[in-house]
Amino acid sequence: MDEILNLPIYEVAGCEFDCSCGRHHVFPVEGISVGKNAIKDLVKFAAPYKEQKILVVFDNNTYKVAGRKAVELLKENGFEHIKELLFETGNDILIPDETTLGRILIELDQDCGLVIAVGSGVINDSCKYVTAKTGKPFIIVATAPSMDGYVSAGAPIFSQGFKLSPQAHLPIAVIGDTDILSTAPDDMIAAGFGDIVGKITAIADWDVAVKVKNEYRCDTCVTLVNRALDKVFRNAEGLQKRDGEALSALMEALILTGTAMALADVSRPASGAEHMIAHCWEMDEIKRGLNPIHHGTQVGIATPVVARIFEHLHDDLPEGTAELCPPHEEIEELLRRGGTITDPKEIGISRELFHYSLLNSHDIRPRYSVLRYAKDLGRLEEIADKITEEYYGKE
Repeated sequence: MDEILNLPIYEVAGCEFDCSCGRHHVFPVEGISVGKNAIKDLVKFAAPYKEQKILVVFDNNTYKVAGRKAVELLKENGFEHIKELLFETGNDILIPDETTLGRILIELDQDCGLVIAVGSGVINDSCKYVTAKTGKPFIIVATAPSMDGYVSAGAPIFSQGFKLSPQAHLPIAVIGDTDILSTAPDDMIAAGFGDIVGKITAIADWDVAVKVKNEYRCDTCVTLVNRALDKVFRNAEGLQKRDGEALSALMEALILTGTAMALADVSRPASGAEHMIAHCWEMDEIKRGLNPIHHGTQVGIATPVVARIFEHLHDDLPEGTAELCPPHEEIEELLRRGGTITDPKEIGISRELFHYSLLNSHDIRPRYSVLRYAKDLGRLEEIADKITEEYYGKE
């Protein structure tokens, strides 16, 4: 029972156990490889599909750092039916919208046996969504430790300017080669760290829902996330130096938080009010035709914002909840240690959008959060006004 807490990362793949929460958990990802030269395990993970057609998807950036190597490895080991799909993005970024999803669907042959996604957030989410819709398995070769969606069932996509998070499926394998991850741009590494910091308020948010709405909670998943966070936070300074141990800890934490979501069959272990606020900011950017700031960066910035909400609600929170959320100053210092932005003004969030997001983000997902809790108490508008003034000053 709960033996997943004592397993090394590669043994988490395929684990199945009766949990102390009362549920039988199954983690269907078949292979996990994180570390130096991990990309070589692609051959092993893809072996069952060797005689079938394989579609390898990348953009011009991920092709250079890992796509070329992935295709070469497969061909050198006798894989003969490989089709490559390159997204040429130029100076723009790829958006997981109708255009991107449609392109993958068009290129995906009906008799294709496997999709290999080479990239991070957008490539992963786009391939995950399309393969779930078509019933195809996929493998993700990570190129940046930038987000926690590698082994989560959700596939965040944009449709008509709105960000949606439909259920999809998990990859059969995930590869995080630290030599490849070390080439990721600074802002993508910082985004991954910001996404991890967001778990602090997500866990506290889950506690509110458990105590107020009697939601299900798996304490094994909570422990799994907290242990992963502790390891990353101990190595936070090493991220800006691209230290191998720090990058490995970050990638493992991103995988393990995704694992917790898969085990609990809900994104609660890793996503709360901080994600709702970040989604609100992202949707505004998309609607205005801008390239959105990395999701994890926005989540990181939103985390001390949510911590301030917990602080303002301190005396009204359920017993024991306030202790789960550290002071916002502590979270901001942690973000700085990991090289992540802490001020929403630095990424162009206007006073009006900031205030709007505090008042309205509770409606982005049908989920009970500290935002909804504050609204139910009749205090959301008052708290939104105070926190906006704390960041932007008096009008």
